[in-house]
Amino acid sequence: MGEEEKGFIIKDSRSFDHDGELKKEEKKEPETAAKPQPEKAEKEDEAEKPPLPEVNFNSLIFSLSSSALLHIGDIADPQTGQKKKDLQMAKYSIDIIAMLKEKTQGNLNDEEQKFLDNILADLRLRYVKAAKGE
Repeated sequence: MGEEEKGFIIKDSRSFDHDGELKKEEKKEPETAAKPQPEKAEKEDEAEKPPLPEVNFNSLIFSLSSSALLHIGDIADPQTGQKKKDLQMAKYSIDIIAMLKEKTQGNLNDEEQKFLDNILADLRLRYVKAAKGE
């Protein structure tokens, strides 16, 4: 009997009131007063970055193949500008692409299938050449 009942608090974070009208913003303490500089820096960084490619199956395969090429040592690391070999990671990226080929069998259009087959054949050939060169 000596136990106190514990309750909970419900905080309504909806933008509209029960009549469908936009709620007036409540004034909060200025926590963000020290944050405008990082936001400005983020906007400047976004302006410098190239636009991202369209999201589709081919762009996924292209991204994975770029990772494999980086680890094979055929392309330079964009951050350091240096070419490094990590054949274990290259094989891992190639195996992911091979798994996607297996799992998507019969679900790709002709263009996607040809792209996948060509990328996989090219990466495997490059991997074998890189492995022999070590």
